[in-house]
Amino acid sequence: MELIDFIFHIDKYLHVFIAEYGVWLYAILFLVIFVETGLVVMPFLPGDSLLFATGMLVAQSDELNIVVTVVLLLIAAISGDSLNYYLGKRVGMRLTNFKLFGKQVIKPEHIEKTHAFYEKYGERTIVIARFVPIVRTLAPFVAGIGKMKYMTFMTYNVIGGVIWVVVLTLAGYFLGNIPFVKDNFSKIVLLIIFVSVLPIVFEFVKAKMQARKTKEIQ
Repeated sequence: MELIDFIFHIDKYLHVFIAEYGVWLYAILFLVIFVETGLVVMPFLPGDSLLFATGMLVAQSDELNIVVTVVLLLIAAISGDSLNYYLGKRVGMRLTNFKLFGKQVIKPEHIEKTHAFYEKYGERTIVIARFVPIVRTLAPFVAGIGKMKYMTFMTYNVIGGVIWVVVLTLAGYFLGNIPFVKDNFSKIVLLIIFVSVLPIVFEFVKAKMQARKTKEIQ
């Protein structure tokens, strides 16, 4: 419940952090984005909402700079995916058995969904997955397992990282001071999550329809 509260009220938490830590908030933001994208066992961190809320905070703060913020978050997102790719290539499926507090962190169904994305979108998955929770964290890991060429991976990694960080952070920066957005942040987060999971929903519905057609033909 605390994690859910943090995700839906992350704007308030960030204001507390900036009051307590000042410019050290840069390091906290860098670490959260790096860990979410870089450690395959941490897919539940609030990447999308954090970027949007960070943009809002920078627009309202005299201590943070939008250019510095975007550059640091870009480095975190790109280097995080690179680490995840390396883990997939070197450690591979052995990490899928990792348990945290007795529970399996990397669920087989999440790996299967990520594989489905690769089958549908190919190498572009690295870009598209940036906007899909859970898949975002698993995509570079699965790319490493699949031995995708490193230069190909890095090309899509950089493109996806730039689009993800710049779009969401600047959206928060330019829209964050609008009264409706400030007063309805939790609803905005819900909208972001809804839009993020649309590709998964679309693929699920499409697969069900194809399976039904196959049964009818048989």
